[in-house]
Amino acid sequence: MTPQIPDKLYFKIGEVAELTGIKPHVLRYWESEFAPFRPAKSRNQQRLYRRKDIELVLRLKDLLYNQGFTISGARKKLQEGPDPSPAAFCPTPERRLLEEVRRDLQRLRLSLESN
Repeated sequence: MTPQIPDKLYFKIGEVAELTGIKPHVLRYWESEFAPFRPAKSRNQQRLYRRKDIELVLRLKDLLYNQGFTISGARKKLQEGPDPSPAAFCPTPERRLLEEVRRDLQRLRLSLESN
């Protein structure tokens, strides 16, 4: 399900992370990999995301996590054309299950690596 994006002008990185389910360090990494993804910065260098940035994060999340694109493939896909409709971000039950299994496997791997 597409998250409801609050009606405000700017969002901090923590808010974007909470809305999209993407961790702040991943958001910062995506900034370096995807040219269209450049949030504004305040005077004290805090990132300020707009609604269009959040929509792009959701599209990238879909391309990378649900559709299995690589960073390079997602970059090419973004260059192909405009964003799809918000309905494209609604994962099927199978995709949600797959995403949950991936998260569980990542947590297990991190747990094993820390021991």
